[in-house]
Formats: sequence, structure tokens, C-alpha cells
Amino acid sequence: MTAPLLSVKDLRIAFRQDGQVSEAVRGVSFDVARGETVALVGESGSGKSITALSTVDLLPDSAEVTGSVTYDGAEMIGADERELRRVRGNDVSFIFQEPMTSLNPLHTIEKQLAESLALHQGLRGAAARARILDLLDKVGIADAESRLAAYPHQLSGGQRQRVMIAMALANGPNLLIADEPTTALDVTIQAQILELLADLQKHEGMSMLFITHDLGIVRRFADRVCVMERGVIVETGHVAEIFDRPQHPYTQKLLAAEATGLPDPVADDAPEIAATEHLKVWFPIQKGLLKRTVGHVKAVNDATLSVRAGETVGVVGESGSGKTTLALAIMRLISSEGPITLEGRRIDGLKSKAMRPLRQAMQVVFQDPYGSLSPRMTVAEIVAEGLRLHDTGDDRPRREQVSDILTEVGIDPAAMDRYPHEFSGGQRQRIAIARAMILRPKLVVLDEPTSALDQTVQVQIVELLRDLQRRHGLAYLFISHDLKVVRALSHKVIVMKRGDVVEAGDAAQIFNAPRDAYTRALMAAAFDLKAGEAVAV
Repeated sequence: MTAPLLSVKDLRIAFRQDGQVSEAVRGVSFDVARGETVALVGESGSGKSITALSTVDLLPDSAEVTGSVTYDGAEMIGADERELRRVRGNDVSFIFQEPMTSLNPLHTIEKQLAESLALHQGLRGAAARARILDLLDKVGIADAESRLAAYPHQLSGGQRQRVMIAMALANGPNLLIADEPTTALDVTIQAQILELLADLQKHEGMSMLFITHDLGIVRRFADRVCVMERGVIVETGHVAEIFDRPQHPYTQKLLAAEATGLPDPVADDAPEIAATEHLKVWFPIQKGLLKRTVGHVKAVNDATLSVRAGETVGVVGESGSGKTTLALAIMRLISSEGPITLEGRRIDGLKSKAMRPLRQAMQVVFQDPYGSLSPRMTVAEIVAEGLRLHDTGDDRPRREQVSDILTEVGIDPAAMDRYPHEFSGGQRQRIAIARAMILRPKLVVLDEPTSALDQTVQVQIVELLRDLQRRHGLAYLFISHDLKVVRALSHKVIVMKRGDVVEAGDAAQIFNAPRDAYTRALMAAAFDLKAGEAVAV
């Protein structure tokens, strides 16, 4: 047998802070053969990314690393900086989860790719430009020459990730380390990126270390799997072996972690909570010194929907399809045209002052529990903030109300004086839900509330949302690109594409017999369907 390209033996990583030592990786061992894809899977905090960064010594100075990491027979732990610089970017390249944080917002795409080529290969001028165009074409950037002068913010999420892949491939690496490269992408874009990576690996002959918490991706994409829990690899084996006969309870738990079941049926006499009719949100395109309107961006074009008490309407579509814009218009946070009703009352013509007392009935839970909670406020202050502005009719002390709602969403009230950074991602999302629920709303907009969470935590949040809806008769507008979660929560589904509603109807009909080609493409990407197959509902 040939020696592995990457070999990790008894890797241990600890971090020292304020005299305390916390061990993040404990005795990890695995190999990556030439041309092989190995997946490291596990929940957030299991040590996957730290393990990957250690392969070429990209950890902070506070890390204490022992064990052995060899690349092509050369030891990387304790290697001198010159050797590490030779390997990084040349032989081993990285693709990270969020390209907006990896790409320089002040430099064009061409400049960022050219910098890597000049540093590692000495290519400049026309030779570098030709190589950049070849790379962009290889990763599927249409009309690559017109994109050279673009900045990262001028590209879509999928295009940015393709640029990141081009940068990773620029110097012909032997090992590509992909750290959650598709988590932030829509299902169709995710499928395209995975297909691209598989195709590039086949043609370039690369090895790949693929880090993810999405086991559905692993099944389609990897050769072998290493399952990590709390810094330890608890199970390893070939993909078919792990998926068909998982041995460790943690692996079994990960494989079972999928939002399943259906929402409770809506009562026949359930009142309508919110509705729109032929809603439009058009943003003017203005040019010239006089700012003349020369056209419009049709963010939402002719959307009609209704949501009743105890009902969930799922809104799906790719990024930029108008999902969030539709929700913001319904909540009267942006201007729109067309009737909007809340509990039978027209609200589309109301001024800000008239809307203020109605906002208690409309609350929102955002995608990112890290960014939506103030780091300078305690949990008690965050959850009680709305009580200062709205009268819920509850005369009990605020801390008592906070205690009750935290208990209801599964957070220990004894922790209410702690700060957001002291909680896990799932706990932070529960706190965000508590902040919305304490005002006893009638309509809750859920804007990608599970996409930033591990699958096991997603299941818990779905169950919590179902339970709250059951007990309080809540109407949900559920925005997501995760169609498995949409299927588990929604009674009705609206499919949007570039501002248009291309299909709408009962969830069972949309999932079982989608009429529009775009909807069928979304289903195929989300559920790995072949032509003619239907989603089981």
C-alpha cells in the first residue's frame, strides 16, 4: 500500500487562557489517501475545524499541540515557517464556510487571484490574467472576463464560493480542505458546488478533507467518514458502512437527526391573521445627477397569501428571490403596494405612529442568533426589552414574566443574568424565540431560524416551534431554503423566484406533485431525487 498523503496520529490540541487549560482535540488519528475524500462530521464544538487548521499549523499562539501530522511524509507539527509557507496554498488549500469573510471587500476578484499566483508561482501580467480566466471558467463563472473587475459584494453567494474554489485551486494543490463550504448556500447552489468539487477532484486528482455537519452531503460525496464528538473520533469507516450499520450511539443520533413528521392540522374555524393581495415591492433604479428613475428592481411582484391562526406558510426560493422582502413588507417595515391585512384590518396605509401599537402582534425571529442578540445585554434584558414598549396586559413583575417564557422555550431561568456568548447556538436561538413570544404575538415571521444550527439542534427548534404553535395558536410565516424543515413545519408553501410567486398551494401538493420546473429543481436538489421521483410526505 502507498503511504497516505495526510496522516494524523494521536493529535491533541489544548488552549490555555487565564491559567486554565481546555482540551479541544483529544487523541485524534486518521489518514487521507491520495485521491480520496474523507469527511469529518460532528456538531459545532466537536473539534472538526480545529483539527483541520492544525494540519498546516494555522492555530493561534494560545494552542498547545502534541502528536503528529505528516503531509507527504513531512512532519508539520514543529516545522519551520519556511516549510509551512511552502506547503500552505501550494500543496494544501482551504475553502471556508463564509466567502464574504474570506475575500477582501476592498479588492477586485482579479487582484485577489493574481496575488496568490504572484506569491506562489511568480505569474504576473498577461500570464496571470490568462490563468485567472482559465480558473474562473473551470469553476463555472459565466462570462469570466466581465467579472474580473467585480468586488465580492457584487457577486451572489454561489459566485463568491466559486471564486474561493478558484483561489484554492490556483496553485494546483494535492490536498483540498473544505470547511463547511456549502452551509450558507441555497439547495440548488449547494448541489452545484458539490457537483463542481466532485468533478474538479476527479479531473485534478486531488485528495479532500471535507468538514461538515450535514450527513446528507457526506453520503453523496465522501469515501470515508470520521465522526467526531467533543474532540474525539468515536467512529470511522467507509460511507456505506457508517450509514448502513452505525455502531456508536452518537453516530446513530446524528443519522436520526432530521426534522420529520407533519404539523398539526389547522382548525376549520381558525381566523385569518394576516393576508396580502397582489403585493408589490419595487425598488427604483436611479441614475444621473438628477437621480432620474430609469427602471425598477422587482423584488416582489404580485404576491398573494393568507395565513390563519395555528397555520404555517412556508416561503421558499433561492437567495434574492424576494422571500425576506415579502416578510418585511407584510410587517410594514418597508414600503409596498397592495392590500395588507392584520386580523381583518387594513394596515398598508397606516403611518408609523398608528402602526406602533400593532407591532406587538407581529414579531420576527432572525437567522443568526449570534448577530441578533446584543452582546452587551443580559438575557433578562434582551427578553424583557419589548415589555418596556408594549403593554401585554400582564401586571406581574418583568423578571417573573421573563422566567416563565424562558422556561417555556427550554432555558433555565437561573441563567437569565448571563450574556449571549455564554450560550450555545441552539440556546441563543431559543432566547431569540423567547424575546418574540413574551409579547404574545399573533403572527411570527421566522426568517431562516434553523439554517445556522446543527441538524440535531434543528430538530429541537422545530419541535419547540410546533409546541408553541399548538399551545398559542400562532400563525407562522416560515422563510427557509431548507426544504426538509419546511416540509416538517408548513401547511402551505409559496415558491418564489426573482420576485415572482411561481407556485403556491398545500404543502403536500407542492412536495408530491410540483407543477413548475423551478420547484421541481429545488426538490431534486434538496432531496437528491432522480427524474420523476416525488418527495415522501
